[in-house]
Amino acid sequence: MACAAISLAVAACGEEDGETGNPDSQVSLEEATAPLEGGPPELRQLRAQANQLLDGGAPAFSKRLSELRGVPVVVNKWASWCGPCRFEFPFLQSQAIERAREVAFIGVDSDDSEDAAETFLRELPLPYPSYLDPDQEIADEFLDHAREFPATAFYDSAGKLAYVHLGVYADEDALAADIDRHAR
Repeated sequence: MACAAISLAVAACGEEDGETGNPDSQVSLEEATAPLEGGPPELRQLRAQANQLLDGGAPAFSKRLSELRGVPVVVNKWASWCGPCRFEFPFLQSQAIERAREVAFIGVDSDDSEDAAETFLRELPLPYPSYLDPDQEIADEFLDHAREFPATAFYDSAGKLAYVHLGVYADEDALAADIDRHAR
């Protein structure tokens, strides 16, 4: 019984590489990094850094959130080794492209190596940047030291943390509903 629970836990964390990909990913690097036409300058600037891994830690992340005040923000904590992260990435790709002129998206690559994260982003490019967070210093700011992967935080347009979803989104509709409900 204990072995079965451990096997399930390992599989949920993405340590096994079997069926971790989501075949619905349709976003190319060109589409993810295409300049944003229209929309607020803050969102155009964010798109200009699409699919990049940014340094600077918690201070840079906090500064970016301050710069985005006035725009709702979705922050997704992920790691290249996390199977559930890989599964939900297409939902985040799609929603970030669909809502590019109204909602900011930021990734936080936690507890990961930069090389592994770069490889991951070549396979599943994002239309927004991610901050490197090898020690989960950034994630601790919105997760209060919770270690779940993935995790998605929603900030309202006033810059207030409105909601944190721990774990994987089962489908894009669930993510879209949380964006509509919490990122206003």
